Amino acid sequence: MPVLVLGLVLAVAGCGGGTAEPGQWRPAPEPSGSPGPGGPEPVTLAFAGDVHFVASDGGVANRTGQLLADPETAFGPVAELLSAADLAMVNLETAVTTGGTPEPKAFRFRAPPAAYQAVRAAGVDVVSLANNHALDYGRSGLADTLAHAADAGVATVGAGEDAAAAYAPWLAEVSGVRVAYLGLSQVWELWESWRAGADRPGIAYAMDAGRAIAAVEAARAVADVVVVYLHWGEEGNECPVGRMRDLAAALAGAGADLVVGTHAHLLLGGGWLDRTYVQYGLGNFLWWRDDRFSNDTGVLWVTLRGAEIESVELRPAVISRETGQPIPANGAERARIADAYAALRGCTGLAAAPAGPAGDNSAAAP
Repeated sequence: MPVLVLGLVLAVAGCGGGTAEPGQWRPAPEPSGSPGPGGPEPVTLAFAGDVHFVASDGGVANRTGQLLADPETAFGPVAELLSAADLAMVNLETAVTTGGTPEPKAFRFRAPPAAYQAVRAAGVDVVSLANNHALDYGRSGLADTLAHAADAGVATVGAGEDAAAAYAPWLAEVSGVRVAYLGLSQVWELWESWRAGADRPGIAYAMDAGRAIAAVEAARAVADVVVVYLHWGEEGNECPVGRMRDLAAALAGAGADLVVGTHAHLLLGGGWLDRTYVQYGLGNFLWWRDDRFSNDTGVLWVTLRGAEIESVELRPAVISRETGQPIPANGAERARIADAYAALRGCTGLAAAPAGPAGDNSAAAP
């Protein structure tokens, strides 16, 4: 399906029926004899979690860095799934530079420009840089990260040469549906020194609440579907904390249709907040370190019909202990992850189905 890339909007103010498997949502089938879905063609969006390509730094293991010896195959078999979507997104949690100045923090990650070759070869269209590692090698490292992305033809959100760029959406159009992507971080580490300013490169942070909400509202004005990709939560905590719930509600109120998160190193639950789908945590994806919290992961697969979300499901995968690659799960392992993921909704406060047209949450659950 052809994708029309509309690019960045820099003028940001203030700056299918069927039976569902566990962990996914699909609407109830149409009554017999009623019209079929018809209308707009389906548009598919894929989301996955945190991606590292680690160059050796201070003794950090670099099993994922070794994958860059052949960037075209670095993601392994999951690339087929990502490439099948009309648009695919991950969180690229590393500086992409061979230089820069190390920041004063415990863990620092950087990768060579081949990281973007690997991302693009895997079918990823846009990456979020709104995380706690994009500036690990300072602002010169960030400048390299942005320049290498542009050279490779990979779109970025959540960081930029100034606040206007960092909070701007990336826009793409598929089958007449305009989708806007934003990236935000809610991780407090070094945020005051890393945040983007009027004339300072940096990261887009949710803690700058007015600017973050204005960015969503601006995206809402130019797009049919607004996606906000968040870096948030507590490492090792499978339930969203209060500040995450508050932010999700604020973003939904500002016009976000999809809120997708990472950072906690494990899967968190997903569900509906009125008519906004919130996925609190997709966990690690292509990852340098084995079993810190969990090797369970997956691809969140969202199908749109026009501006409406038709279905959402997690397609499970497991991070290989040998390579760090996410391997699509099958059989009993797929069922185990799907069941565990479905159970995670219990601590999110989210609904299993979207609210009805009047906001009464009356839509049928699967």
